Amino acid sequence: MKIASLAIASPLLLLVACGRAEPVEDLPSQDELANAANVAAAAAMAKAKSDTPASRNYVNVERGFSITFPEGWEKDASSSNADGVVYQDPGAGADVRIVWQKKDGDRTLQQIVETVNEGSEGVSGDFIGDNEYRGTANDGEGNNVALRMIRQADGSIVTASFVYPEMLSEQYSAMAERTLDSLHVFAPKTQTPEGTGAPEAAAPAPANTATP
Repeated sequence: MKIASLAIASPLLLLVACGRAEPVEDLPSQDELANAANVAAAAAMAKAKSDTPASRNYVNVERGFSITFPEGWEKDASSSNADGVVYQDPGAGADVRIVWQKKDGDRTLQQIVETVNEGSEGVSGDFIGDNEYRGTANDGEGNNVALRMIRQADGSIVTASFVYPEMLSEQYSAMAERTLDSLHVFAPKTQTPEGTGAPEAAAPAPANTATP
């Protein structure tokens, strides 16, 4: 019995002996481990920022507006032109559309919004002053629509809409808000003394700058 006990105990003694072979002071402290983790996280964030493609920023100098699209979305060239652009989420059936429209007679922004919302369900929104509207609706086909409309100084309207499947609201609602928040309007190129336009807080994106 004693021989069997020693036989069982021997591997344990060897394991303990091996565990004591390395001095405790050579192991990294908790502070050192935490610092190393912070450095790694900072490096990862910096890389992610540097990898952000410039093509996410769309600037239309001729019409006087800019917007930043979600990362990884792709431009729908067939639906884009000098007056606007469409970007799509490759696999989820969501898209962002931003369109410029010239002044429509003497119609007010309120009248234009009423026309846009015709046929939609669950419409909810607010006017921000006389020249901006933000709202949400359902298109009646299972999609939610987040909308932002801004009237420019010359009476033209810039409309940005973010459409996504209703069942994916949790995934897209915050993204839609951030995207619409990034919409800026400024003086179109033809209305500036230098003829170059004046983007407000818009990152330059030569590859996506539209020209008539």
